Amino acid sequence: MNEAFLQHVWKHRLFLNDELKTTDGQQVEVIHPGQVNSDAGPDFFNARIKLNGTLWAGNVEIHTQASDWNRHGHETDAAYNNVVLHVVRKSDQKIRNERGELVPALELNYPAQLELNYQELLQSDQWIACADRFHEVDFMVLQIRFHALMVERLQEKTKAVTDRLQQNKNDWNETFYQFLARNFGMKTNAVPFELLAQALPLPILAKHKNNLFQLEALLFGTAGLLNEQLLGDDYFLALRKEYAFLYKKYQLKPVEAHIWKFLRLRPVNFPTIRLAQFAALIHQSSALFSSLIELERLQDIRRLFQVQASEYWDTHYRFNKESSKRKKLLGDTTFQNLIINTVVPFLFVYGEYHNQQALKDRALAFLEQIPAEANSIVSNWEKLGVEVRSAFDSQALIQLKNCYCNPKKCLNCHFGAKLINQAAASGNKMTDE
Repeated sequence: MNEAFLQHVWKHRLFLNDELKTTDGQQVEVIHPGQVNSDAGPDFFNARIKLNGTLWAGNVEIHTQASDWNRHGHETDAAYNNVVLHVVRKSDQKIRNERGELVPALELNYPAQLELNYQELLQSDQWIACADRFHEVDFMVLQIRFHALMVERLQEKTKAVTDRLQQNKNDWNETFYQFLARNFGMKTNAVPFELLAQALPLPILAKHKNNLFQLEALLFGTAGLLNEQLLGDDYFLALRKEYAFLYKKYQLKPVEAHIWKFLRLRPVNFPTIRLAQFAALIHQSSALFSSLIELERLQDIRRLFQVQASEYWDTHYRFNKESSKRKKLLGDTTFQNLIINTVVPFLFVYGEYHNQQALKDRALAFLEQIPAEANSIVSNWEKLGVEVRSAFDSQALIQLKNCYCNPKKCLNCHFGAKLINQAAASGNKMTDE
């Protein structure tokens, strides 16, 4: 049995309380198990333990075997000198701290059913480990948990943004531009779009903001898509000629054309169309990120993103191949994806970075105004009876699936932990206690 399980038993006081004694015969009374320590050092801080009636305040360390203390090097680490109780599944040797003092050990006993419940979840090969018992979930409690999951999901994205901010010398506009470009590529062409944005800095595009043709030349050229063939129609050749000048002027280094993916994409999602729409967005917007910070209504942000590809693309999906006429507008689904994956995380991170709670609240509110995403994760949750009402819900469920269900972190999941704590034969509904 692993340490995570033993920590769970200790934290929730699921051990058998009758006649608790250390291995050297001292009576044990657990006044408080302590607070979980997620950093280096003992597993629990500020525990309060009575040994033979004497109250001790200090730390608790958990191991499957007592000898793990030495294997982990705690006998030479002064950070473990304040451990008042060593909680183990099996005490296979006496251990001492860095001062040479014996550390009292308690062999942890708990109902066998707890371990059986845990192993059942770990060994499950269902879509989620608790799928066959998920009907026991109180869905009102699940809805309440969505907020914590959603905040957790956004906080996880903070590091990616702050790391890139550091690389960009705290330039929020450049960083937002790079993340926006990545998400313009959707899942399939996210990496090529991101590489393009890094190869073509925003200040260069800003110099040509008022000339859509030059913006397209810069984007298509740096994307490597103007070198696919020597001959083409007038528009293609004109773009290539314009890019040849801009390429030398700014000493640009194009990305490789072969990294762009067209296969199995709907034509409206071809990278050529997305690049043309991206050029149109840059052309018609001014200080886009600053504007987004100021706008409080989602419909106002939608107006910023009401763009369409230039006239050439009305009759093309790829260069030099005509198609039936259709305006290439940035659709609602794409807009919603950009809000979910770019605008909302940046508002949240910016709010956290500058201690502006109103921006963080606005980010969460935007998610509640957007329809839930349509993907396999969401549809499988719906099959389990979960009502997914908005992108707020779908994002929370994606977090639950990817960060708890997939790695089988049932001990850290509110609902998995309740299943583990129950007797298998119990028919009780999972609710908050």
